[in-house]
Amino acid sequence: MNEAVAAKIDSLGPATLRVAEISGSAHRGRGWKAYTELAYPDFDLAAPLIEHDTFDVVVCEQVLEHVVDPWLAAANLRKLAIAGGTVIVSTPFLIRIHELPRYGMGDYWRFTPRGLRTLLESAGLEVESVDSWGNRDCVRGNFDRWSARRAWHAMRNEPDLPVQVWAVATNPG
Repeated sequence: MNEAVAAKIDSLGPATLRVAEISGSAHRGRGWKAYTELAYPDFDLAAPLIEHDTFDVVVCEQVLEHVVDPWLAAANLRKLAIAGGTVIVSTPFLIRIHELPRYGMGDYWRFTPRGLRTLLESAGLEVESVDSWGNRDCVRGNFDRWSARRAWHAMRNEPDLPVQVWAVATNPG
């Protein structure tokens, strides 16, 4: 997932783009024209947007599973993107529940590839691609603890056992 998202961002030419990253900063150092981090609780993706900036790219990784209303959150992702702008979303699927009590956040949702596509399309986004990655060893490794990547772990993809699901979409305007 990280490699696919990085390749997509590189293909967009980040030096010319204004980006908003929702509740994270993994992509801060990519050489953007302008970078904005929108972090919970100051920014709530699942609350109505009153006044807001718009961006060429909106990155929302590992957030949608924590919002009470993912449909409103997806609509807000579209509102944050300019017409023709790109929205990149990722979310876990076959991993254990991970509450975030420190931030007052629960763990509410899991989206299959088809479900993530449907969610984004219901918000009026045009989905360019949906992908997933995972395998039974990785799923099993998350039963008891967060499993770190080790060189001897298989990286083969078993599409019916996704650990992560991600999508790239466009705001048609």
